[in-house]
Amino acid sequence: MTDTPMTPDVLAAQCPSREVLRLLTSRWAPLILIVLKDGTFRFAEIRRSIGGISERMLAETLTNLCAAGMVLRTDHGEIPPRVDYRLTPLGVEAADRLREFADWVEQSLPRFANAGAD
Repeated sequence: MTDTPMTPDVLAAQCPSREVLRLLTSRWAPLILIVLKDGTFRFAEIRRSIGGISERMLAETLTNLCAAGMVLRTDHGEIPPRVDYRLTPLGVEAADRLREFADWVEQSLPRFANAGAD
């Protein structure tokens, strides 16, 4: 018996793509990716850019995005510590798509608000 890789199918219960989808549709990951689309940032800069995110959630989400290969964390080994975050090429692709989606949501907001009025 040979182990053949599973064909990606987000609708299949055991497909690993579900974990990526879960991360990309989480509350904070899309916003972090959108911020990092503009360049390299330090932790505090990212936090200031995203209203309402806690330090704990930012740290956890950055860790998950790094593990997924979308964000690169660079520790400069300095005192005081200096750590930067930037997108990998995969992260740039995701951020581009998420920015398009966020733009659509913002442009469509009046339609969502008026949807119950029909």
